[in-house]
Amino acid sequence: MVDPDTKIHPRPRRSRRKPQSDQRFSAYLSFGFSATVCLGIFAACYALVLFGLCPLLNQESPLVTPTHRGEILQPVVHSAVESVKHHIPHLPGQMIAESVAGIVKRKIADMRKQQDVTDTSLMEKATEEFNLLRKRRDQKGARQANDESAAEPAQLAPGKRSGFLVLGMHRSGTSMLAGLMATGQGYNVGGPLIGGAFDNEKGFFELVDAVLQNDEFMQLQRIWWSSNVINYDHEKAIVAKRNGKVSFDHGEKALAFFNSPRNAPYLQKDPRMCITLKTWLPLLKSEPAVLFTYRHPLEVALSLKRREKNFTLEHGLRLWIVYNMKGVENSQQLCRVYSSNEAILADPLNEVNRISSELTSKCGIPPPPEQLTQEDVDKFVDPDLQHNKKKREADDEKKEIIAEHGTCTVRDYESSLPEGSPDYKRERTLYMTAMKIYCDFQNGSAYEETYQWPKLG
Repeated sequence: MVDPDTKIHPRPRRSRRKPQSDQRFSAYLSFGFSATVCLGIFAACYALVLFGLCPLLNQESPLVTPTHRGEILQPVVHSAVESVKHHIPHLPGQMIAESVAGIVKRKIADMRKQQDVTDTSLMEKATEEFNLLRKRRDQKGARQANDESAAEPAQLAPGKRSGFLVLGMHRSGTSMLAGLMATGQGYNVGGPLIGGAFDNEKGFFELVDAVLQNDEFMQLQRIWWSSNVINYDHEKAIVAKRNGKVSFDHGEKALAFFNSPRNAPYLQKDPRMCITLKTWLPLLKSEPAVLFTYRHPLEVALSLKRREKNFTLEHGLRLWIVYNMKGVENSQQLCRVYSSNEAILADPLNEVNRISSELTSKCGIPPPPEQLTQEDVDKFVDPDLQHNKKKREADDEKKEIIAEHGTCTVRDYESSLPEGSPDYKRERTLYMTAMKIYCDFQNGSAYEETYQWPKLG
């Protein structure tokens, strides 16, 4: 037992703090062998650098003290950069400047070794060369400006137009017509263009930005090239463009091409223009002319049925009526020249040259750079197209005549629908309607402002 009178002293606690290291300055001055060797090498290199710089200390100071680093070389570097960028425009300016600066520095070092060159004399020489380069550049710029001024056509005279639109239904030979005029005669179609496809290997000759903008206008109203096109409202599209509710980025690029006099004579081809034409007209600085062309409605409908999935003959015939009707109605107040796929296939050379001549004499379109030649035709027109046309005409002669409109005859056709069915009746009604319009195109009455177009349900 513990005596109660005995005093108990608490056990002293052990300190958990680490012993403090020696923080005296002398502790840092103790070097090992390796540290001493490194320090000696550093001192030797530093002495060599100072020795190499001694000759520079004796050089004269420039008359004008630069306020920024490298300012004295700016005229030389700037001139060299501009010269290099002219020949190698894809390199960034900073990369060129760094490379030129390095070359200049090496040249300066070589010159100073070979002869007694001061900063002042170097500056004078650089300034002289820079002024000479600037003088040559200014002279070259003046020549280019004169050339551009000479190439820039004057403002169009009254009654003159800088270009024209090829209007016609899809699958109506508009690509062949536009291709002959672009490749054979040199009409300007701009770019980029929609490339060829399995159904049109030689290309569509359609300006990508114009086509995409037409899609934008249509999609805003829940319309696609093959559906609901009859309900397109050009005024709604104009308001949507003005209010920013429809993107017009592609339209700006297309307008830059259409509205530049330097692109005359231009050719614009897109079947959607039959529908959207009145949306574009207020945006064009120069009123365009129109080249309108058409093809037999049954040929168009059958071509669409072969190309598109779930496309009926009735659908194709309805589209043929709508596109041709809107193309004629929307261009009623414009200067127009007319042709047809049948006339072009029958005599491509003379028909295309006739068209371009009439576009110039009637509508004031500048003449094309070239005249179409037979060689151009042979290179571009597929002989099978002309062969198939003759075969179709021979087959048609064997079919029954079911209607006549003046000298134009309407012959029967083969339908895949059960005769007497509701679908068959609708298809046949549309066929008869389309053929009436086709005959009226041939006699010219369909182009008249008072022509009575059918009301489609």
